[in-house]
Amino acid sequence: MATEEMQRELERINQFAKTPLTEEQVYTFTLRLCDNEVDRDLERFAPEALEELGRLFVGKSGVFDHQWSAQGQTARIYRTEVVEEPAVTTAAGDRYRWLKGWAYLLRTKKNVDLIAEIEGGIKKEVSVGCSMGRQVCSICGAESGCQHVKGQQYGGKLCFTELREPLDAYEWSFVAVPAQRGAGVLKRYGQEDRQTALLHKQAALGQKYLKELRREVVRLAMLADDGLDGGVFAAAADRLEEPELLELKRAYEKQAARRFPAMPQLRDREVEQQGDETVFLV
Repeated sequence: MATEEMQRELERINQFAKTPLTEEQVYTFTLRLCDNEVDRDLERFAPEALEELGRLFVGKSGVFDHQWSAQGQTARIYRTEVVEEPAVTTAAGDRYRWLKGWAYLLRTKKNVDLIAEIEGGIKKEVSVGCSMGRQVCSICGAESGCQHVKGQQYGGKLCFTELREPLDAYEWSFVAVPAQRGAGVLKRYGQEDRQTALLHKQAALGQKYLKELRREVVRLAMLADDGLDGGVFAAAADRLEEPELLELKRAYEKQAARRFPAMPQLRDREVEQQGDETVFLV
């Protein structure tokens, strides 16, 4: 990490230190604390809850397996940020968002093995402990007593419990199996982890594919109906996703084919005998 950037990080870290710490004394890393994806328990944090959780988790300690013991305190969150990935869609059908946390621990003899395990990817998965004000059914919005079953589909919508209105954040823990599949240590300093890099690459390819698909749909639409306003139609196509675009593509391909039937590439014998040399041009 560049010296100037590290100095800014140290200023944030030293808000929690009684004695100012130096770069040589601290080890920092980042985590994916939680997100708005439906987890293994068929629950998820509401997208708007992540900002408040971010504020609540600043200053909170990291422990092991949610064991609230002072001996288990290992690291501390010193800043957070909500990250949005517009190209990734959750099981609930909205944009994927996750809470990123920056943590530090001291470079002591006690922490040597832990730092090595973090660096080696052994200590990676994390889970959060917090209190939420509301637990809402994703189908009907009820907070208790409804007849919907988590994990079932109702009218094409997945039933799960949405956690809203954060009240408190207690701790975050290194665990073996987190409820949230994506939660865990991401990277140290500025090095992007492979999973996140792959997601960005896939998202970029997906955007390129949709851009080309929309362009092809607009082209076919103009061929099928020369009365269309190209600019208006292109703007409308920008709001469509793959299923609708593919359906329009199939429909306009048929219409365009009827307006402009393919010219045969074999010379018609009867016309050839008549000496017409202008009918087929290959």
